Amino acid sequence: MRTVILGSGVIGVTTAWQLAREGHEVVVLDRQPVAANETSYANAGLVAPGHALTWSSPRAPKILIKSLFQDDQALRLKLSADPRLWSWCMKFLRNCTSERARRNTLRKLKLCVYSQTALQELVAETGVEYDGIRKGLLYVYRDEASLERGIANMAILREAGQRMETLDRAGVAKVEPAFESSRAAVAGGLYCPGDEQGDSNKFTCGLAERLKQRGVEFRFSTTITGFETNRDKVEKVVTDKGAVAADNIVIALGSYSPIVGRKLGLRLPVYPIKGYSVTLPVDGYNATPEVGGVDENNLVAWCKMGERFRLTATAEFSGYDTGHSPSDFVGMIRTARELFPQAADYERPSYWACLRPMTPEGTPIFGRGRHRNLWINTGQGHMGWTMACGSARITADLMAGRSPEIDTTGMIYGTA
Repeated sequence: MRTVILGSGVIGVTTAWQLAREGHEVVVLDRQPVAANETSYANAGLVAPGHALTWSSPRAPKILIKSLFQDDQALRLKLSADPRLWSWCMKFLRNCTSERARRNTLRKLKLCVYSQTALQELVAETGVEYDGIRKGLLYVYRDEASLERGIANMAILREAGQRMETLDRAGVAKVEPAFESSRAAVAGGLYCPGDEQGDSNKFTCGLAERLKQRGVEFRFSTTITGFETNRDKVEKVVTDKGAVAADNIVIALGSYSPIVGRKLGLRLPVYPIKGYSVTLPVDGYNATPEVGGVDENNLVAWCKMGERFRLTATAEFSGYDTGHSPSDFVGMIRTARELFPQAADYERPSYWACLRPMTPEGTPIFGRGRHRNLWINTGQGHMGWTMACGSARITADLMAGRSPEIDTTGMIYGTA
């Protein structure tokens, strides 16, 4: 069974691993020169079931409206004539009710927990290195009022079984001593001891190398231009370097999945949400936090990755633009300096922006497309690193005609 996977990010490569283990002859196509060179390149690095709250919440519409006039909002909407943005936004807003936010959050949490277990099993099997740290994650709040709101908002996760401890500022500093110098800057936080962190780019590239050793073929710098179909089957993927025959095809192209999918009649409700990250060297610094987490008031995430310190922030509705300037990173660097003044060399930043493939619900899309051998694994949004290994297993199960190990209600293409 020859399966062609479109995309070599963390979703595509973990899917390739799962299918190769089950005996598929796998070919991976990507326009980039190496694996994990787009959204998986410099993301937050947090494997975070404890942060599975959906973005489409009752608070989101007000934040988006404010973002039109204030540049400091965590969610930022940039006005555009793109009809796909407005169509997607209408679906997003329909999910911003308390009932739907609860439903979507619980679905996200279930997939995140399942996927984290799958990640740990894959790492144990392969020994792939990724600067992983399993010390939990911290979600900190700057004042008592926001801490109380955070505790209330996170109750849905605790009630669903997510282990979560409430800490005062002393407790935060006990979990992560790097907060000792900035203890006054936080009121307290929530600690999820089961969450973890690591470099998804290093993981994905390392896993790709292991796949090559198993005979999986990677065709990089290869652009998909179309498809050859015969009735209800896709027979070939057409690229700028020739056609590639396939028994099965998996679309795992992140934000570009709907663009390629339209060539095959798919209407995937995925839209790119831009995120920013900055990576800083930590050589010569001894106060880099080992425990990653999120400043919930500013929605700035931090994560140590070997000899690097990663900061990420912002969710910008601005189409397929990946451009950035130093001014885009001022807020997150200021936040990091306040919390961790001696964490890294803030004068040597490496900037990055990427596109998160978001669905209106915040949950991914699996299942079969309009053709019987076309499969979908996309839309993991800002949780792609967390959801990747579980999403790969679900895709392999569906392709084999097996029922997935977790409930996928609401995540199968063409169903509500």
